Amino acid sequence: MGKYLLRRLAINVILVAIAASLAYMLAATTMNPRAAYEGRQPPVPEATIDATLNEYNLNDKVPVIQRYATWAGGVITGDFGKTWNGGSVNAEAGRRIMVSLRLMLIGTLLGFAVGVAVGAWSAVRQYKLSDRLTGVLSFVIMAIPVFVLATLLAIATYNLNQGVGHTLIEYTGEYNPKLAGWDQFVNRLNHLILPTISLSLGLIAYYSRIQRNMMLDVLNQDFVRTAMAKGLRRRTALIKHALRTALIPVATYFAFAFGTMFTGAIFTESIFSWHGMGAWLVDSIHQNDVNSVAAVTFFTAVCVLGAAFLSDVLVAALDPRVRVN
Repeated sequence: MGKYLLRRLAINVILVAIAASLAYMLAATTMNPRAAYEGRQPPVPEATIDATLNEYNLNDKVPVIQRYATWAGGVITGDFGKTWNGGSVNAEAGRRIMVSLRLMLIGTLLGFAVGVAVGAWSAVRQYKLSDRLTGVLSFVIMAIPVFVLATLLAIATYNLNQGVGHTLIEYTGEYNPKLAGWDQFVNRLNHLILPTISLSLGLIAYYSRIQRNMMLDVLNQDFVRTAMAKGLRRRTALIKHALRTALIPVATYFAFAFGTMFTGAIFTESIFSWHGMGAWLVDSIHQNDVNSVAAVTFFTAVCVLGAAFLSDVLVAALDPRVRVN
């Protein structure tokens, strides 16, 4: 198992480097940081613009390969360069990373756990009313885009707060800076409710459909019937044997779901005014900020491939055949 995981980890590191390099090259060849300085009144001398862009490694007059080499050399030492206005990309990323990770980690884990549980429960109750209702609701949720779902949740929460006469659930911002200690901790949890729901609902629906199908494939297999024939209770046989086997293919979807989670986080952060990596990506694209776009892409690649590695760990833990390879 150790050799298998080390091999997968090495492959993921190489993929992160390739993804980040391609993202930088694409951003550097399509974006125009010079536009932020041109057209100002009074006009900025071209020599001054060139000197500023050279300092930030954003000058489009410098060959892109040379700019990439400078950027890659900095990344190796942990320096992602300067933003379009001279700020530190590292400092900005450090302020925003935990904002996004809070949303994505909680949303991913909640979506996975609840989705698997709902899917397994639905499979056991195949063709019953609860199974049909769960299926219909799942497909409806999957058909609703994340930004629409988040907007509907915000509107519903606003009306709920107006109805009860006070703010029962927060629907904008990360926390109230006027609070401190335990009150701020509770306030942060309150602010997490709506963004987490908007991100996790789609995953719950997605995993529930996959887990239901995988569970149905193993429910009537010989090893499950044999376990119950030997005196094992049905619930124990379903959890210990059927569910564990059905989880193996579901675990392989974990990395892909995490990738779509970041896409949803871009809209969620914007709608609920969370200043995370997703919102920063949108701002950076508008500002032609090459280094910031590359940093966000690097972060996304690390998250997705980290989720892929975790998926490999889960598969190895669930499937003994993988551990011997």
